[in-house]
Amino acid sequence: MLKLAIEGGTPVRDTPYPAWPVSGPREEELLRRVLFSEQWGGYSELVTELEQLFAGLHDARYGVAVANGTLALELSLLAAGIGPGDEVLVPAHSFIATASAVSRVGAVPVFVDIDRRSFNIDPERAEAETTKRTRAMIVVHFAGQIADMDRLEDFAKSRSLIVISDAAHAHGAEWRGLRAGGYGLASTFSFQNSKAMSAGEGGLIISNDEEFTARVRSLGNGGRRPDGGWFEHFELGSNFRMTGFQAAVLLAQLERLGEQVRLRRDNTEELRNALEGTPGVYLQQQPEAASAHTLYLLPGWIDEDEFGADRDDFVAALEAEGIPVRAFYPHPLYKNPMYEKLPHRVGECPVAEEASEDSFWLPQRTLMGSVEDTLDIARATLKIHEALKLTSS
Repeated sequence: MLKLAIEGGTPVRDTPYPAWPVSGPREEELLRRVLFSEQWGGYSELVTELEQLFAGLHDARYGVAVANGTLALELSLLAAGIGPGDEVLVPAHSFIATASAVSRVGAVPVFVDIDRRSFNIDPERAEAETTKRTRAMIVVHFAGQIADMDRLEDFAKSRSLIVISDAAHAHGAEWRGLRAGGYGLASTFSFQNSKAMSAGEGGLIISNDEEFTARVRSLGNGGRRPDGGWFEHFELGSNFRMTGFQAAVLLAQLERLGEQVRLRRDNTEELRNALEGTPGVYLQQQPEAASAHTLYLLPGWIDEDEFGADRDDFVAALEAEGIPVRAFYPHPLYKNPMYEKLPHRVGECPVAEEASEDSFWLPQRTLMGSVEDTLDIARATLKIHEALKLTSS
């Protein structure tokens, strides 16, 4: 009888998937360049080089590197003039920074339901939650798939909303051939340890708006201006700068990004084909307009009635078979304890509530091995389904 690994059977695999983050001689070379220079901090020439290259590769004219992705969101909101009395639409599922950045500038986050198939903010629900106080919308490109920017930008323009993309997952992603810098006022990126490009920490803001970018740079650099002296501060800013060491690592990471995205894309296609027709297992759907998906994560959901087990049992069984997998966020953002005290507003979010119960994701490293490594994910999933089917019969 077929016996699952969680019940003492032999797992599908006992070989680890590729580690993340990855590094090599190129990181070492660039780090040594900073180490033996006279500028280790935010004025390193490598920071400027990263800003220009990253912005250009993401269809933006300007880039400002900062210490991390959370500060990138906060700084973008500040530079856009968002503050007390303003409402900002945010998806009900994301990392906490998407919402906390709004709260930290004194504005009110409005939590909007997500789309079942894409895991991105639902354009219809976003429009329904817009009021006279709504000034902006933060669009998360979840897992590295750009949200439906056709509908979201049309709606935002009709309501005169500022659009900021939280592109922390979306390095190299495209919508109709245009990368994240081509949409809205600004896009923010994270280079935290697990991200598709990593320096341990780090962030970057890109934009095609010169005036906005100048304000971002001033606020993030102590309120200085290019035409002023080192000890001249024109507005209340702070130090958000990235170091030269972070930029060195990220320049090396940027050189690999395209190849890594292609590898994950090809392996995901293999996985989708192998799982096609398996009852009750659904993966994030990629519309044709999403012309490039970073695949920082591959999310999906389990239909318990069709599959024969709930999400938690599936995740536990898949892990036992040697496949790294994680249950989705345990609750929508608005159920975090801090929002028991902080001002916020919640729309109807049935999909977000369901996703906390039935959804999961595969980390990017599971899609960065060989085709056989990828097919082990399908083999383990099918094994679990077959074992459950035998048990129920």
